Amino acid sequence: MKLTKRRWIILIACCLINVCIGSVNAWSVFAGPMAAHLGQVTGTELTIGNLIIVFTVANSIGPITMISGGKINDMFGPRNVLFIGGILFGGGMIISGFVKSVPMLIFSYGIISGLGIGLAYGCTISTAVKFFPDKRGLTGGIATAMYGLSSVLVPPIANILISSKNVVFAFRTFGISFLIIVCGSSLFIEKCPDDFVPAGWIPKGNIHQREQLVNKNWKEMLKEPVFYVMIALLMCGAFYGLMCISQASSLAQRIVGMSAFAAGTAVSVLALFNAFGRIAAGSISDKIGRINTLTLACILAIIGLGCLYFSAEGTVALFYTGISLVGVCFGSFMGVFPGFTADQFGSYNNSVNYGIMFIGFALAGYFGPTIMGAFYQTDGSYSKAFIAAIGLAVAGICLSVVYRILEKRMKEEPK
Repeated sequence: MKLTKRRWIILIACCLINVCIGSVNAWSVFAGPMAAHLGQVTGTELTIGNLIIVFTVANSIGPITMISGGKINDMFGPRNVLFIGGILFGGGMIISGFVKSVPMLIFSYGIISGLGIGLAYGCTISTAVKFFPDKRGLTGGIATAMYGLSSVLVPPIANILISSKNVVFAFRTFGISFLIIVCGSSLFIEKCPDDFVPAGWIPKGNIHQREQLVNKNWKEMLKEPVFYVMIALLMCGAFYGLMCISQASSLAQRIVGMSAFAAGTAVSVLALFNAFGRIAAGSISDKIGRINTLTLACILAIIGLGCLYFSAEGTVALFYTGISLVGVCFGSFMGVFPGFTADQFGSYNNSVNYGIMFIGFALAGYFGPTIMGAFYQTDGSYSKAFIAAIGLAVAGICLSVVYRILEKRMKEEPK
């Protein structure tokens, strides 16, 4: 009974940590001022496009520590993993406030902070899901929503620090603050007992019955065809979200001609709907099923990306409709997949299993922003990038059909 109540404190601590590490999605706020600063230091002309690689590396490198940290988490508990993650993430940001070149920024923010993000994010999500087997979708949605909500909370503070001081001061201030908050919050988190069942909850349904019989480790998971369908589906769902988030401000300014200030509002709208999608989809998936929720997200994403494609004519309302739908659908994948992975392969090894599954997100984190930037440099337009993203959303719908076929075969197999 005590642990059933205490798990809410653990969830709050996980959410605080995710708010800190989710600041990576506010990179576009730092990119412009940092490009100007480094350009002045090096005597070269740098733009936001020159620093996209920093965001790409930070998002792509996460699975390395998600997997290794997940193994340590499963064996010894999350507290130490999160403490180290806090040191890496905060320390990387502090160092970023002293760098003198783009390669140094890639190392400090992209690699050091990126490794910290992987350690902390994988640990908070898997821990929260384990403590809430009765509300996996909702809990995964809340925990991941706090990661997305950081994009709303951080930019106003960052803009104040940058305008009143400078961008390096902002990096140092955020780094010190995040280091203290993440490391401090880790002290309130503990390992979930393997046999933990919330007071008053009786598992029911095919998913919970299967998990009681099978908890697959990562080697067993990789032997399952359904794993490859799921990781490809995650990559499709994350592609368009990361593509837009990485250059949200630029999209608003270049597509519909918004001012820099108005573009900041567009970034906040995207972040809010991203956070809303994580909680809403997580809760809905507890009722209608994970795969049904993800299929619906792919359908809505096609509509949203279509709105962005046609908003190139300068229609602000259409742009906001598109960016809102993209945010909701991207958030849906982030909120549903932690519980989806635990449902499919069991919660016992979910720290490592979800870390491996997250490689799909990392691939999307690399190819999404890269492809969008390449299309814009070639054509001076984002239209082809939106078409490519729509194609991947369609592929996501096809993958959901394949998943249902494989799932049906698994249920028909003799136990």
